Amino acid sequence: MSEYTAKDFKKGQPRWCPGCGDHFFLASLHKAMAEIGVAPHDIAVISGIGCSSRLPHYMATYGMNTIHGRAAAIATGAKVANPNLSVWQVSGDGDGLAIGGNHFIHANRRNINLNMILLNNRIYGLTKGQYSPTSPRGFISKSSPYGTVEDPFRPAELCFGARGHFFARAVATDAQGTVEVLKAANEHKGASVCEILQNCVIFNDGTHESVYSAEGRKKNAIYLKHGEPMIFGENNEFGLMQDGFNIKVVKIGENGITEKDLLVHDAHCEDNTLQLKLALMEGPDFPIALGVIRDVPAPTYDEAVSAQIEEVKGMKKYHNFEELLLTNDTWEVK
Repeated sequence: MSEYTAKDFKKGQPRWCPGCGDHFFLASLHKAMAEIGVAPHDIAVISGIGCSSRLPHYMATYGMNTIHGRAAAIATGAKVANPNLSVWQVSGDGDGLAIGGNHFIHANRRNINLNMILLNNRIYGLTKGQYSPTSPRGFISKSSPYGTVEDPFRPAELCFGARGHFFARAVATDAQGTVEVLKAANEHKGASVCEILQNCVIFNDGTHESVYSAEGRKKNAIYLKHGEPMIFGENNEFGLMQDGFNIKVVKIGENGITEKDLLVHDAHCEDNTLQLKLALMEGPDFPIALGVIRDVPAPTYDEAVSAQIEEVKGMKKYHNFEELLLTNDTWEVK
């Protein structure tokens, strides 16, 4: 039982638009941290620039607003310099995947022990409504008045392509689902990417409408749990089956199909082929996958750096700057 409550992690009065998904996520983060039980003074929340990047101001932990797109770089430095610190990086889809895209992929490739939160509303909100790297093709915005003519990043695809070992997804309005993936991200040793789907009520309201309500998620989402069959639907009447190299939706009970015929989720499988197919499912033909999609152990960059430093120190005659100065030839100036 944790000695902390959500109140221990709260600070200040959030200044977001009423109804913004950031409010929902912040409440879930406070609750998750209380249940995780790490002391506030052992946590750092690091963000870039954007609406979502105001979040460190509302955390009673260490926190920092960096410059646009550099949250992952600063978070990397903090974790390597202080391996005992629990580091949470918070970015929006614009901040994290546009100017910050390079840092995002390399944090995943290096497998630095960070909890990387991507709040995805498919728009630049702070700068008043320009399309972002996750906005769909044809999206009309202030910077694309006739519709975008490019395909978006899909965060899971980017994470997996960068050899990421943890990817989870939740909807901001789903408090229980969000808390569960945040706790799982904290448990994972290495770079943990959590994509949080949320609407921007001013510039992109309804972008995740199909799964934004509890009723919508029953119809249009599947909660993946390791070791359990892939079942979804309002009455758990549908499931997912292998169809050659693809996945297909089936109705349980039709054509003799039973629960035993369905795919069983393996989040720990090192081969990410099926996990990526699940992460890329979209409506209306497929449910949107929520929960922990990939969770595979691997060596972490920060632990490797610390081990290498200790190894090199053991081989040297000197172990600090003063010893370095006095180890080799010295001269006295008179």
